Amino acid sequence: MRQEFEIDLEPLLAVPLERNIPLRQRLWQKGWLRKGLILIVLALAWELLARYQGNDLLLPSFSQTALALWGSTLDGELPEKVAVSLGVLLKGYLLGIALAFVLTTLAVSTQIGRDLLGTLTSMFNPLPAIALLPLALLWFGLGEKSLIFVLVHSVLWPLALNTYAGFMGVSDTLRMAGRNYGLRGLRFVALVLVPAALPAILSGLKIGWAFAWRTLIAAELVFGATNGKGGLGWYIFQNRNELYTDKVFAGLAVVILIGLLVENLVFDTLERYTVKRWGMVR
Repeated sequence: MRQEFEIDLEPLLAVPLERNIPLRQRLWQKGWLRKGLILIVLALAWELLARYQGNDLLLPSFSQTALALWGSTLDGELPEKVAVSLGVLLKGYLLGIALAFVLTTLAVSTQIGRDLLGTLTSMFNPLPAIALLPLALLWFGLGEKSLIFVLVHSVLWPLALNTYAGFMGVSDTLRMAGRNYGLRGLRFVALVLVPAALPAILSGLKIGWAFAWRTLIAAELVFGATNGKGGLGWYIFQNRNELYTDKVFAGLAVVILIGLLVENLVFDTLERYTVKRWGMVR
């Protein structure tokens, strides 16, 4: 028999459980700080380029744009335009999400639904939403309905494609588990397919949001007035006609800021509390 022996190990309490990380490294691990530094560098480059170019009509400096943005915000003009644009965007975006969910549910449930989704996406997904604006004006007139129509087109097809691809990527094990619990139809889609395909669905929501936001600004640049009021795109177009270039850049800055806020506050938060917490993505 082998002789037994004991080894005295160092007590665990004597070993430091935490590693001291320098303050600079801890700060650098903050994503919002790194992104903020990138924005500051871009703002400085913009300021230097504008001062070097020396023509405010062609390229106003960052400081001039910031003053124009502050002034338009204080007098209420810019917040009013933003509210009009976001109101129309939200209606078109939600309606596009609902239609995409209906199409993908039919596609995963029936063969005719798959054929319908494949045919429609092949026809309409390559078609730019802004190209449908003349038809929208002819059918719905100059107003909010025309904008909602082109927004639904811009959201529906990329979201439907991503959602359907996510549904098709769900493993057979999860599908059989759901069927063993007696799930069928909408309950099977909502309780099994949607959680399993959530990374693809969130990706489709991001793409649909970006397409809808760009389409709305482009459409407002063309005709802009909804219910007698213009949106953010119309604000940019009017100030361009009046040669207020600093206000044009202020409007463009608001478009970018809204995109950053939605991406970092809405979608990143949604991912953090769902797919990242569940370990579905890194």
